[in-house]
Amino acid sequence: MSLKDPNVVGKSHPRRVAIVIANPAISTTTQWPVGFWWSELTHPYYVLTEAGYEVEVFSPEGGNCEADAMSDPRDASGYSASDLISMGFLSTPKLAALIAGTKSASEIDVDNFDAIIVAGGQAPMFTFDKAVDLQRKFVEFYEKGKIVCALCHGVAILKYARLPNGDYLAKGKTVTGFANVEEDFADNAVWSMNLLSRDKHVMPWRIEDEMKNIGANYVQAGLWRGFAIRDGNLITGQQNFSGEETARLLLDTLGR
Repeated sequence: MSLKDPNVVGKSHPRRVAIVIANPAISTTTQWPVGFWWSELTHPYYVLTEAGYEVEVFSPEGGNCEADAMSDPRDASGYSASDLISMGFLSTPKLAALIAGTKSASEIDVDNFDAIIVAGGQAPMFTFDKAVDLQRKFVEFYEKGKIVCALCHGVAILKYARLPNGDYLAKGKTVTGFANVEEDFADNAVWSMNLLSRDKHVMPWRIEDEMKNIGANYVQAGLWRGFAIRDGNLITGQQNFSGEETARLLLDTLGR
């Protein structure tokens, strides 16, 4: 392939990042529809494109994707009403359309990208065990020395990403992700609204516990604090308030 080919990543071309958002699913714990989280797409998208990066949006299976309702600034809950970046994204038809008709993870040409970001939301916790193509692509990026990022419940990918020798990609790595203290907060909020019995949890398993189980060094910055950390070419962000931190750490790593 010629170095003049515009699809080749190199110094004469903009940096390129693939952002993967989850496909819609039904929670097995609450029976609610679940999806990706808007700010975990929009905040990295904003930071990276402002820096001159090119960003393409994918999903594990491809097709139309849907966000968790409370991540939408227009939702009646008002939970994300202050998220002006997502509101601007949603109010821009060209950008809002990016979640419709996404390409599948299997179509990601790793050689044409500098990094991958796996965004969170609730759906990854129920679907990433079956996202074999995404698991393979994530490892391929890592094995080629490219930057792999996972954010919030998107860190679920690390429960399934294994190196060719069978070891977990995150084994021995310092990582973050949705913290137990944040899971407790979410569970308590749902219990208080009588939407779930106290013997059940919103999530089927927990990021913090599973990262420790696979041999990663899990760290976190406290309840709802924006935080991201890098270990080699692996970057992880704590939760939905950490999209900017994750993207800026990626910028610091790759350069402008």
